[in-house]
Amino acid sequence: MPRQTARLSLKQKLGLNTSLTTSIRVLHLDATGLTRYLEEQAGQNPHLALGPPPMDPMIWLPRWTTAFAAQTMGQTGSHDIGAMLQAPALGLIAHVTREIDHVVTTTAEREIAFALVQALEPSGWLGRPLAAIAAEAGFGVDDAERVLKRLQTIEPTGVFARSLAECLQLQAIERDCYDPVMACVLAHLDVLAAGDMARLARFCAVPEAEVMACLRVIRSFDPKPGAQFGQDAALVREPDLAVSRGATGWVVSLNRSALPDVQITTAPTRASADAKALAAARELQRIVTNRNQTLLRVAQAILKRQERVLTQGLEVLQPMTMQEVATALDLHVSTISRTIAGVSVDAPRGTVWLRALFTAPVGGEGGVASGALRAKLLRLVRDENRAQPLSDQALAEALSSPGSPLARRTVAKYRALLEIPPAHRRKRHG
Repeated sequence: MPRQTARLSLKQKLGLNTSLTTSIRVLHLDATGLTRYLEEQAGQNPHLALGPPPMDPMIWLPRWTTAFAAQTMGQTGSHDIGAMLQAPALGLIAHVTREIDHVVTTTAEREIAFALVQALEPSGWLGRPLAAIAAEAGFGVDDAERVLKRLQTIEPTGVFARSLAECLQLQAIERDCYDPVMACVLAHLDVLAAGDMARLARFCAVPEAEVMACLRVIRSFDPKPGAQFGQDAALVREPDLAVSRGATGWVVSLNRSALPDVQITTAPTRASADAKALAAARELQRIVTNRNQTLLRVAQAILKRQERVLTQGLEVLQPMTMQEVATALDLHVSTISRTIAGVSVDAPRGTVWLRALFTAPVGGEGGVASGALRAKLLRLVRDENRAQPLSDQALAEALSSPGSPLARRTVAKYRALLEIPPAHRRKRHG
């Protein structure tokens, strides 16, 4: 008969409670996803209420302040106006060039259209008066006006606008909200930029509440539609974060207008189920607060390392890994990855993904950041002589630095990733 024995074994198992599971989920959400999740929870919990996003007429995102500064409006005093004066992104030029064939029909109209393309700024606006462009290119202003109207039908709405006001007007017409109040507000953008709602209401002869409602709609527009074609530009939506200059340097802040206000409501009842719902509502409010604090910490650490990008663009990106940021903040690398997933930051040069600021070095440790290499490659192709485009070898030599040569095949790889055709296909004849 076999002998019976008793054995004792110990197993370790990590269990996630409801609060921790919710914290991980909330940390992974961007502003849009978090808003949807909170709306779902508010529909199930009577103690959870969502108020409208705060709307301070004096607070504008960086993309707006640089747009106002370009039109000499508002209290900008912006040293970031240089972001509006760079050459337009290669993607913007390629996009509108492809679309021209769909909106103009004759050779003469195409010549006018391409003359207007040459005047585009990174914002997507025309950078010079229409009359000056027409006079220089040798065609009439009326013809230029006719072609311009067609070009203004190209997506995204607002490209080829002659001013910020016209850019916003085109978007208001598309949204079918260009009523007399909207027209009045856009006619007084300087007052809107200064945040003087009372004065604007007097100009438009409507209650201040109507002007505030109009302001909420305008803030959903894109003041610089051309900026979305920049390298690693984020999709057009309300960004999660904003970065702007403060008295002591760059300041990262939450874009409160992209998040609902989480409020707790209490009811005079002793029901145990009700008490649990109230506790759950308070716990969710705490989790959202922690999520916002973690997001700010991580974003500040990232942008501190890539501070030069805010003023000089992606060409000065430095190699950076998530592990480096995690170590500096005493967080796990998975926390960094979850926190930045889908998160965008609005800066003077445009809205970018936080994840795009992480970039590995080319050729191993000590090499140039791959993101910087891509940005430099785009600039070289954008500025090249189209009658004699640069070969991959010429691009490799231009991108090489002393002691760090770049191989032609490396340039070819990045050119293909950026969907840039080879030199013989970029060549323009005649």
